[in-house]
Amino acid sequence: MKAVILARVSTKEQEEEGKSILAQIDRLKGYCHKNDLEVVKQFEIIESSTRGVRKDFNLMIDFIVAQKEKVALVADAVDRVQRSFKESVLLDELRKKGKVVLYFVREGLILSEDSKGFEIMMWNFAVMSASSYVLSLSDNVKRSVDYKLKNGEWIGRAPVGYLNSRDQVSGHSKIVIDPQRSYLIQRAFELYSTGTYSVGAIAKLLRDEGLTNSLPPHRSMVSSQINEMLKNPFYYGYMECKGTLYFNQGKYEPIIDKELFDRCQVVREGWHKKPFKYASKPYVLRGFVKCAHCGCAISFDTKKGKYVYGSCSGYKGKCGAVRVNENDLLSQVADLFGKLSIPQDRLIELKDRVQTSHEAKEKVHTVEIAGLRCEYDSLQKQLSVLFDMRLQESITQDMYDKKATELKERQYNIDAKLKQYTEADGNFLITVSYLLDIASRARDLFVSSKVDQKRRLIAFVLSNLSLDGKKLVYKLHEPFDAILQANESSKWLPGSDSNRRPTR
Repeated sequence: MKAVILARVSTKEQEEEGKSILAQIDRLKGYCHKNDLEVVKQFEIIESSTRGVRKDFNLMIDFIVAQKEKVALVADAVDRVQRSFKESVLLDELRKKGKVVLYFVREGLILSEDSKGFEIMMWNFAVMSASSYVLSLSDNVKRSVDYKLKNGEWIGRAPVGYLNSRDQVSGHSKIVIDPQRSYLIQRAFELYSTGTYSVGAIAKLLRDEGLTNSLPPHRSMVSSQINEMLKNPFYYGYMECKGTLYFNQGKYEPIIDKELFDRCQVVREGWHKKPFKYASKPYVLRGFVKCAHCGCAISFDTKKGKYVYGSCSGYKGKCGAVRVNENDLLSQVADLFGKLSIPQDRLIELKDRVQTSHEAKEKVHTVEIAGLRCEYDSLQKQLSVLFDMRLQESITQDMYDKKATELKERQYNIDAKLKQYTEADGNFLITVSYLLDIASRARDLFVSSKVDQKRRLIAFVLSNLSLDGKKLVYKLHEPFDAILQANESSKWLPGSDSNRRPTR
């Protein structure tokens, strides 16, 4: 059979190292030779598998589709091909049509149009593992950002009135007062606090006094920018990020005090205006379900103090939908969750396969971490040599400061990567095991949980819920749809030879 080899790295940095792609190509060529696969094309792809349009990946798919005969797509592992389910639909369609046979070397998976449900399930869980790994990395980045904010370090560009700078000793970034603009920012708050100046009037006044943005081309600030500035707690020493306030820990100097800021907010609210607050009741399905007839939301309300009913909101007019007791709908969800249970022998086998895949990933992971540590140590040696050169006055202080800052920043980035990789490596396997346990105990968890926990389970497993008469219609998130399909087609039956692929 003709074969196409896929070797992929995610970044230009990995390309420059040159090791990862070459190692993949060597392994895959050896594998193809042992399995009588004729390599007709190899794709060396440098692109993320999770962000943007995958141009090189699509070119490979086009090449496969253009072939007149079945083609083997051979990759080092599932995560070299995909780290999300968005490619699964395309690849699975080609597999079912007999256009491609998928070879995932590390996982020992060979998927053709004749593959059994259990093999497809293993593919799904390998994708879930890869996706979980990416999410773990993302979570670690978020934790790193949260850590910086809690320690008073700002994570973005400084607002007008401040400047981004860099500490010459530590090499870390810091925020300093902009002497050309800070006094005008303070003046803006003082004028607005009097209640006699509108935002537009302040914008005009500051424009006349020369206030501009700190970034080129240094345009004058417009009313909308002034309005956002007057709401920004950064100026009295608190940093806001996604609705949470963080104290600056004395890392930068406030331009105004909190009392002046609060007076401005009182003026903003004006005339004792009260914000509208929606006190929603704890309905399990509130916000999840739409009407199958007209697409409007299904609203829930309580009758006689204890009976909860759902009905079409009728926003587009009457559509003939009927009112349904919420308990009847929840029973349908519970029954569905009961169908997701995985037989114990299959559950154990799945966890063993996931563990084996994880151990294989760890070997590759160890090499990557070792490379990062080697690069960190190399940078440290360069810093030592640089310091000696400065002591011998071979270079100027400015030259030393510039180069030392660059080397320290690279060390800081490597150290951050090492922490992220280490934590993500331990988290993604736990996430997959948790997913398997959720599937097997979904009904019991749902029935015994409180309203907010029920809502989390529904959001985790289901999507696109709609009410058609008294029947709840839905879609299952992957891989729960594959679990349900396996159960309904009796492919989990233990001891069934038709469920097992012959050992290769």
